[in-house]
Amino acid sequence: MAYNVNNFRRIREEYKEKYKKAEAEADVRRRELWGKIDGLRALDAALSATGPRLLNAILGKSGESFEKVKSDVERLNQERSLLLATYGFPPDYSDPRYECEKCRDSGYVDGEICECMKLRLRLAGYESSGIAKLMDTQSFETFKLDYYRTNQRSYENMSYVLRTMREYADNFNPDRSGNLLLLGGTGLGKTHLSTALAKALIDNGYDVVYTGAIGMIADFEQHRFGNSAGGESGNDLDRYYDCDLLIIDDLGAEVSNQFTVSTVYNVLNNRISLGLPTVISTNLNQNELNSRYWDRITSRILGEFRPLIFSGSDVRKLKLTE
Repeated sequence: MAYNVNNFRRIREEYKEKYKKAEAEADVRRRELWGKIDGLRALDAALSATGPRLLNAILGKSGESFEKVKSDVERLNQERSLLLATYGFPPDYSDPRYECEKCRDSGYVDGEICECMKLRLRLAGYESSGIAKLMDTQSFETFKLDYYRTNQRSYENMSYVLRTMREYADNFNPDRSGNLLLLGGTGLGKTHLSTALAKALIDNGYDVVYTGAIGMIADFEQHRFGNSAGGESGNDLDRYYDCDLLIIDDLGAEVSNQFTVSTVYNVLNNRISLGLPTVISTNLNQNELNSRYWDRITSRILGEFRPLIFSGSDVRKLKLTE
């Protein structure tokens, strides 16, 4: 697994800042207590000194036993709690108040990423993938096969498509999962299942980029021509080549010219050469792909991608009649 590198770096810094903030606020409360309670500062100094004493006792570098120092720590803590209670303060008043007590805002527990940080990385992954809003409603669980029951062949076919994409998600490995080509008309569920696939993989810690073909081309145009209206990623082109999975939605919707066709070829050829998987959805059939793109693009797509045919009635129209 590989979380988006930029997201990981940014969130690690967020955790460092959260930790520093919690410690700084605790220090302010501690100094507040020192100003109000006579003898507390000396008591805290004695408690701080028990740390080195414990270490020296464990290493056998002092005449004290570990049990003796541990007993002193317990006694000092009891004295501190009683002193704070006398002045109306809870015993943990000056303790750091972490957002996550499990990892103490470090992001790690026993060397593993804490669940709180995993959640933060997943949410960041949704945003950087490009389809955060779609993921609220479009998942494998919300994909309804009932819309395809009016035609038995379509129902059986879409059951196979759903099962295949679930298995692809469950067994995903960026080194060997291969590519998928989602073919079919509008409203048949290509975007829904593409979104569901992206969500499942991001939840498992993979770096997924979901882009419309038009948005991807806009990014490359901005990079080359310096257009003021940027594409979806703020001109971060590396993500198209480096992510664990690239999903290109609605291939064929972009304006067709030498630049756009060349861009599509370069992205696909680079990812195939690197062995990184790509999922393409398109409303075009095989003949339309052949007429729209260079032979070396269509041969790459038809030769390197596993086709999944979406069939049935336009689900969007069916939903309007409910």
